[in-house]
Amino acid sequence: MARILGYTSPARGHLFPLTPILDELSRRGHQISLRTLSSQVPMMRGRGFDTRPIAGRVEAIEHDDSRAGNPQAALGRAVRRFLDRAEHDGPDLRQAIADERPDALLVDINSWGGLAAAEAWGGPWAAFCPYPIFLRSKDVPPFGPGLAPARGPLGRLRDRMLRPIVLGTIERGMMPALNDARSQMGLSPLARVDDLFFRPPLVIYMTAEPFEYPRSDWPESIVMVGPCEWDPPAEPPRWLNEITGPIVLVTTSSEFQDDGRLVQAALEGLAQETFTIVATLPAGDPARFIAPANAHVERFIPHAAVLDRAVCAVTHAGMGATQKALARGVPVCAVPFGRDQREVARRVEVAGAGTRLPAGRLSPRRLRLKVLEALTMTAGAKRVADGFAAAGGPRAAADTFETRLIASKTSTARQMHLEGRE
Repeated sequence: MARILGYTSPARGHLFPLTPILDELSRRGHQISLRTLSSQVPMMRGRGFDTRPIAGRVEAIEHDDSRAGNPQAALGRAVRRFLDRAEHDGPDLRQAIADERPDALLVDINSWGGLAAAEAWGGPWAAFCPYPIFLRSKDVPPFGPGLAPARGPLGRLRDRMLRPIVLGTIERGMMPALNDARSQMGLSPLARVDDLFFRPPLVIYMTAEPFEYPRSDWPESIVMVGPCEWDPPAEPPRWLNEITGPIVLVTTSSEFQDDGRLVQAALEGLAQETFTIVATLPAGDPARFIAPANAHVERFIPHAAVLDRAVCAVTHAGMGATQKALARGVPVCAVPFGRDQREVARRVEVAGAGTRLPAGRLSPRRLRLKVLEALTMTAGAKRVADGFAAAGGPRAAADTFETRLIASKTSTARQMHLEGRE
């Protein structure tokens, strides 16, 4: 059995989908060490993982993209925060490797310095990616704006013309600092941002078709396993069991992005409907809102308990919350505010699994109409749920990790022994 070291960025939305994979690897007898957010260390230790916090300097760098004036500027701010963290998460993971002496690594794709440290280490390692992948393809539009996939010659021309503009802007702001982090690890520079996804021997991609766009040029190293959803253990509130009718879940980001107005629009726009609204604000203040008679506003309750009875989920288009709903066949009304959320919202729409309402057009009336439309799209949500189930989830992720990395390492060690090179 192997000693596996996991490393996450300071985001619960990245730790939580990793958790069931680590659980599965642990059940198979592997020893799990983990570096993650300080607030989550006790809970992860309770799962049997040898867990310590990531460096405080990494966790102290918080997102400020809500201050940006437009979605493109917000994406740029998010990229800069990842680059700021890379100065520290690379050395942090390198020290963790020295302390733990692992046999294999599983590293958050958003820990850009950590990816460099893993590559420089030279042992078996994989990255995990819980959001739409930033990777050029002839079959998909350029990442970021949330464009619909091209149709016909004009659509393909649009993509060819926009790709260097959209991706070039991001790369010019990203590559120098990213390559500085790689240089500190003794690695050669990357030519394009796409190369970030080609360096890991394995990328565990936490989605699946038909939610992800089909591509004819997927690299062999990227394996789609579905969402790998997980909620922290918690007792649902008593009032949830008292609700007898249909429920609409409203979610906001677990990392602050000033998306509380989504809850306000839902409370106002859906107040006269027959279903019950359950809204969560993990990075906000529920006391700011006056809930109508058919609504409950909480900081956090387990989404799974609500989604098992929901007829629709109104999400901030975060990948985790959106896929968690779709995995149960619950249609989604996606309202993107920034980051990768325009890409997630467009995928909801293209898959026929719900509706999309840009945050700039958010109003109580428009949200109500989009929710009512989403309620008619259960067939599309069911197709996505079937695709997720077929991808295999945590078991498929663990199978791939063992087959491609741990078995390969064992085979190499056995060959070295036979050749007398140990």
